[in-house]
Amino acid sequence: MTEPAPAKKAAPAKRAASAKSAAPAKKAAPAEQAASAGTKPTPAKKASPAKKATAKKSTAKKATTGRALAAAPATEKASMPKKAAAAKKAPATGKAPAAKASVRKATLKKAEIAPKKASAAVKKAAPAKTIAPKPPREESRTALVRRARRINRELAEVYPYAHPELDFDSPFQLLVATVLSAQTTDLRVNQTTPALFAKYPTPEDLAAAVPEEVEEILRPCGFFRAKTRSVIGLSKALTEEFGGEVPGRLEDLVKLPGVGRKTAFVVLGNAFGHPGITVDTHFQRLVRRWQWTDETDPDKIEAAVGALFPKSDWTDLSHHVIWHGRRICHARKPACGACPIAPLCPAYGEGETDPEKARKLLKYEKGGFPGQRLKPPQAYLDAGGKPAPPLGATG
Repeated sequence: MTEPAPAKKAAPAKRAASAKSAAPAKKAAPAEQAASAGTKPTPAKKASPAKKATAKKSTAKKATTGRALAAAPATEKASMPKKAAAAKKAPATGKAPAAKASVRKATLKKAEIAPKKASAAVKKAAPAKTIAPKPPREESRTALVRRARRINRELAEVYPYAHPELDFDSPFQLLVATVLSAQTTDLRVNQTTPALFAKYPTPEDLAAAVPEEVEEILRPCGFFRAKTRSVIGLSKALTEEFGGEVPGRLEDLVKLPGVGRKTAFVVLGNAFGHPGITVDTHFQRLVRRWQWTDETDPDKIEAAVGALFPKSDWTDLSHHVIWHGRRICHARKPACGACPIAPLCPAYGEGETDPEKARKLLKYEKGGFPGQRLKPPQAYLDAGGKPAPPLGATG
């Protein structure tokens, strides 16, 4: 007969041994199972030496930390080093260190921001409509002078035949016509003055005229009573003080009834060849749109703009600006889309920017319409300009 196996007696000892070393027994279980089965563990499940060393260290740290926590009082547990707590949490959560996490976050942010910047650049590079650049409000004095003079050069190329748009054959006729042009168009004045000068050709004739007869002639110009008093008064002053001749000095001209600096500079610049700036409504509007000055008083505008240009340019500058204001840069609806100086204009976009629609807004010879003079210079006619119709004409 065979003796009973001593397995049952050894069971308590095995239980005690397994109770003392429960964690190592569990880790060694897969190897023992593989050995008992007669097979070797696959290479894929083997850990590298570095990982084994790390695992051993972490196991040792866990055991030490566990024993220390079990033996230490509550106060000592609370004062445990933070490194130990961090080491305890790191293997459990499997999170990367803070430095690596911040690097990853920065990389993700860059990846998210880059496409937005690229798309914005593409939109700016290819806009639906080209918008002219606007000069900055804080541009320097030198930049302002350069921009202003460049605008004048551009306008000189567009209007090489610019001239005063009042018909006149003498300084006296120009003086009277300029006084009459207040609050009306040059075209209306040019349609009215032929009858006036035919009846009163000299200052002496107009000084002795009957006011009611002059009023009837000047009625189409508007404010005809006040203008009648002005032209008769200045004719008397010319006859009594200057021998019937128009003076060629500013200080003398401004003493005449109805004559201000604007009228005086028109006469001085175009009848005597003395440089002057004509600050009419068109000139005031455009120089403010171009940010040449913020002044609203005509005398201050004259001084501010005059400081940007040499004195020799003043008369032609006035013609260029006024012509541009009448033909393209209108008060209510400027034709921005047909403007030759749009890239230099801070006010670009206030008017129609579509080129086709803007061309329909052009006036006078730029739009195929007749000019303001009944007897324009030959250079204007050679450039394609058309004379204005006489008073009462329908065509």
